[in-house]
Amino acid sequence: MKVCRRVVVFVVLLLFSGSAILEGQELKKIKIGYPATSYNQIHIWVAKEAGLFKKCGVDVELVFFRGGQLATQALVAGDPPIVNIGTVVQAGLQGHDVVLIASSETTYNYSVVGRPTLSKVEQLRGKRLGVSGFGSASHNAALILLRRFNLEPGKDVALVVAGATTERLAGMESGRIDATVLTPSEIPRAKKLGFVEVYDMSELGIEVQGNGFASTRSFIKGNRDTVKAALKGYVESIHYVHRNRPETNKILSRYLRATDPDILDAAYTAFVKTVGKKPYPTLKGIQFLLDEVSGKLPQAKNAKPEQFVDLSLLQELEKEGFLTEMAKRYP
Repeated sequence: MKVCRRVVVFVVLLLFSGSAILEGQELKKIKIGYPATSYNQIHIWVAKEAGLFKKCGVDVELVFFRGGQLATQALVAGDPPIVNIGTVVQAGLQGHDVVLIASSETTYNYSVVGRPTLSKVEQLRGKRLGVSGFGSASHNAALILLRRFNLEPGKDVALVVAGATTERLAGMESGRIDATVLTPSEIPRAKKLGFVEVYDMSELGIEVQGNGFASTRSFIKGNRDTVKAALKGYVESIHYVHRNRPETNKILSRYLRATDPDILDAAYTAFVKTVGKKPYPTLKGIQFLLDEVSGKLPQAKNAKPEQFVDLSLLQELEKEGFLTEMAKRYP
């Protein structure tokens, strides 16, 4: 009798162990890129560090790129196959196979920050404005800003590629550039260095497609289940961040390499204020970008916003009740 019990226990343990191994094997390994240490990447970091990607079936390796241009180039090359960026429109117009499957921004949440001698945008005339890279979200934001104030990029204001945030701040300290555009999480650091916030771009009231979860049609076609699992982690992370400030700030501190509560609070507050829980891209915001670049890229005039997105995965999740489930789990 005892022998039988031992055999049953052994078999149960063996089945449990085999199930655990199988579960581990079912995790799909995938790389996901991000282009900045900024508030609009919080949900990517949290999905990784809080185990939400793994919970949804993907073992994610996060890859950091210095700026949206490099991240977009990497996506076009297929490594990594998913990137959290805001620059798919230009790449798509150039014939590259890139699409947004979700989005966390429907506006460019940037501010112009400059040396203490600057007090208004018009004073940028004859000055040098730093961006992370040509084609990046900061570059697009700078172009929109200058045009709204009737300043011609390149003629009235020199746009200078000055690297990531820390490099742009260093550039202002050295005098290489006079101003830059920063996200809310970066502004406290700039102010403590003696720089001033000149203009908050949210005051423009423009709906524009910003940061989003991007992949390629070819990768989605061949790896739909993997992309859908990654998207589930992305969506759950947005809900998680809204409801778990202390845990989120711990992860933020590690990725931003900051313990300053002003920096952490600015990043967290900006995220919950601007990121919606149904992360659909904005077709109106994509059309705005198409109109903006139509002067330099004639193909934009005949392009439609729908060609830059694949909403089917997010629509599937909503139809299956996943978004409703998240709203109940993180009320």
